Amino acid sequence: MNTTFETTYTVTVPEDKGGVRLDRVLSEEVPGLSRTRIKSLVADGLVRIGGAEGEAVVNPSRKVKAGEAYVICVPPAAPAEPEAQDIPLDVVYEDDDVIVIDKPPGLVVHPASGNPDGTLVNALLAHCGDSLSGIGGVARPGIVHRLDKGTGGLMVAAKNDAAHESLCGQFASHTLDRAYVALVWGVPHPTQGEIEGNIGRSSHDRKKMAVVKSGGKYALTRYKVLEAYGTTASLVECRLATGRTHQIRVHMASIGHPLLGDPVYGGAGRGRRTGLSEAARGILESLDHQALYAFELGFSHPISGEKLLFRREFPIYISELSCSLKKV
Repeated sequence: MNTTFETTYTVTVPEDKGGVRLDRVLSEEVPGLSRTRIKSLVADGLVRIGGAEGEAVVNPSRKVKAGEAYVICVPPAAPAEPEAQDIPLDVVYEDDDVIVIDKPPGLVVHPASGNPDGTLVNALLAHCGDSLSGIGGVARPGIVHRLDKGTGGLMVAAKNDAAHESLCGQFASHTLDRAYVALVWGVPHPTQGEIEGNIGRSSHDRKKMAVVKSGGKYALTRYKVLEAYGTTASLVECRLATGRTHQIRVHMASIGHPLLGDPVYGGAGRGRRTGLSEAARGILESLDHQALYAFELGFSHPISGEKLLFRREFPIYISELSCSLKKV
């Protein structure tokens, strides 16, 4: 079967439905497809009689015969073209080729199921205008990397094809500088080191990532404890040698030090809240995302080759929680 199709259905006409319209029979036999959708697929030549290589049906109202076999080929949904939306951006740097922004936690990077708009892409389209059109694909124009919805910090986007190609190459070769600061439960020992472990889908929960024994993709995180708050928590700098989905969150949780506030991987630290001060508990309970921030980003300018390095002060949700932890 043609691999460009998202789904295929094979329907054999039941004995009691001979003489009935094709679109009616197919919609009844495949509940997920309406008669309107069937008609559209017929018009596109995607309903065939006798098998995948059979003759395309041209008339949705044709009368079927009992025992006839029809194959319905459903193509993947075409990505919707995002619309420009006037969403405020914290622009750190911008020229004709790139834009560096400080993404706030809570802002999704690009449209997807459940977040069709209100994303960083929508904001960039409004800010940059037509220059982003088509760069990197319809759904993700200009995007060369991403941060989780709940992670704030520095991101770079490309404003033309040459910049996009160069930045994608730098990410692929891991030649960029990316540093994060995180608040984690407990104090890692040793206080400076590396965490290695392939990251892939969890076998227990397919919505989560995990360090896996086989498969997955190689991942390496270098960490350093910047400050310890007794034995309850610590402020840790993490530098990425690779860039995998949820890498820091998964790696820190894998060594027993999940991030404070992490709604997905932070479960192992919830029992430690009893050791927090009332102020710290209050701040943590009001935090609706993980305590993780991308404070440093460095890369070679895609056109000039100049090395650019950007650093930002830690955001208030990191600094306030850090201060409250000092009083534990």
